[in-house]
Parts: sequence; C-alpha cells; structure tokens
Amino acid sequence: MISRRQFLKGLLGAFLAGLFVSVYGFFIEPMLRLRVARWRISPPRWTGGPLKIAILADIHMGEPFVTLKRLKRLVTRTNALGADMIVILGDLEAGHRFVTRTVPMRDTARELARLTAPLGVHAVLGNHDWWHDRAAQARGGGPSAVAETLRAAGIPVLQNDAVKLGQGKRAFWLAGLEDQLAIGIGPMRFRGLDDLPATLASITDDAPAILLAHEPDIFPQVPERFALTLSGHTHGGQVRLFGYSPVVPSAFGNRFAYGHVREGRRDLVVSGGIGCSILPIRLGMVPEITLVEMA
Repeated sequence: MISRRQFLKGLLGAFLAGLFVSVYGFFIEPMLRLRVARWRISPPRWTGGPLKIAILADIHMGEPFVTLKRLKRLVTRTNALGADMIVILGDLEAGHRFVTRTVPMRDTARELARLTAPLGVHAVLGNHDWWHDRAAQARGGGPSAVAETLRAAGIPVLQNDAVKLGQGKRAFWLAGLEDQLAIGIGPMRFRGLDDLPATLASITDDAPAILLAHEPDIFPQVPERFALTLSGHTHGGQVRLFGYSPVVPSAFGNRFAYGHVREGRRDLVVSGGIGCSILPIRLGMVPEITLVEMA
C-alpha cells in the first residue's frame, strides 16, 4: 500500500516533470535552441556534381518567438555554413495568435537580404504568406505582398517558374512551385495556386532539376524529371518523439513529416523549419537550418 508520504512525493514529481516539459516545450526549445540538420544524399537522377544547399523554412516572424534579433543570428549562422545556394521555403509570416508584436515584412526582407551564396538566394511562398495578405485573398490570387517585398530587397521569388543556375556540366534548374493552400474558399477549405505543368514547361533543356515546394504533399505527383524536391510546412509536426509526430499538417501523415524520403528514383527532403503554427510549442523538434549536401 502506498503511504501518504509516497503519494505526495509522486504527485510532486509528476507536477515538476509536467512543469519542466511545459517550460521546455513552450519557451526553451522553440525560442532559444537552434541546430543545423545535415542530410548527405545521392539522388539517382542528379548529375550536376557536388552541391550544398542551405534551407530556411517556416521562419514565422513575430515577437517574442522569432524577433529581428533572432533572425539576424539565424542569417549569420546560415552564411557561415558556406552553402553553394540558400533557399527560403516560405511562411515568413506569423503562424499563430500568440504573437505580441508583428514584425514588418520589409524589416524581415531587409535582414534576409544579408544572406549570401555563390549561386544566390531563392524563395518560394508558403500558405501563411498568402493567408496574411487580405488583398490577395479578396482577389483570389496575386500579386503577393510578401513576394513583392522580397523582390524589392533583392531576393528572387519563384512562382510556378524556374531559373537555370551554374555553368557547364554543373548547370541545373531550380524550379519553384506556388503554394498549394494559398486561397481560402471556405471553412478549412483552400485553393492552391500551384501549377506543376507550367513549372515543368519553364525548364527548357535536359540539365538536372530541383523543385522547391512549400508543402510536401505534392511529392507523389512530382515526376522523375526533378532529382530532388525540397519542402517545409510540417515543422516536423512540432512535437516529435522517437521518430514519430502525433500531429502532422499533411494528408499523408508521417510519410512526409520530416527528413529525407526516397520513393523510386525521386528524393524529398522536408525541413523542420524555425517557427511554430497553431501553438507556440516544439518538443523533440528543435528549430533548424537544414543543410543538404548532394554528391
């Protein structure tokens, strides 16, 4: 039989454990920690030679969670990785209602403009970038305020198009798909602005190609023409324990929740990203800069 003293000690232990998990999950991990997640892959369809790509996904700017000061540190650390190319995978806007002060997009873009890499810095938009744009929602489409602000800061935004990078045998195409959940059309119903055929049509020769797509759910439809797809959106589920995420914002659940996926001759890397959506919590999914090194 458990004594009253043992019961109280157990109750206190449970309370302290719960308190620690709450403080860690709501404050320490999402606000103070940052790691570099490295993936070394050899996609079967890649013929462009060694390439190092730094990925920033789902920054979700907004105080006190992701401040300009924190973004400055993030940019400095990303530059220090010495990547050949840096890609921004969308969702710069805040993703939850616990933000105490929004950060003007022009300030965010000005800081991101400090990113530098030999093959440039390239971006696509995410669903929150569209959802925060009331004018675009009313129009049912672009132009996007976030895209225009990034371009004004010197950061190109790919919207169902592609750009050829590199030279000679190391040349390749970088394509960017527009967001798949861009326009709200009803309660929890969305219409995408993505156009995969148009994106493919913008690739005009047989150089290898990489696709940027904010949401990974497009991956089953991505043809082998793309050696690699890079995505964000899921935040790795935000809570990920023992390689499993209980809640993932994807129709495919944990299939595309996080990390490197190879299906057939196609490769996908899903970044865990920086910020949070719905609730400002991360547990077992430390905010990350993702570094992909291709052989």
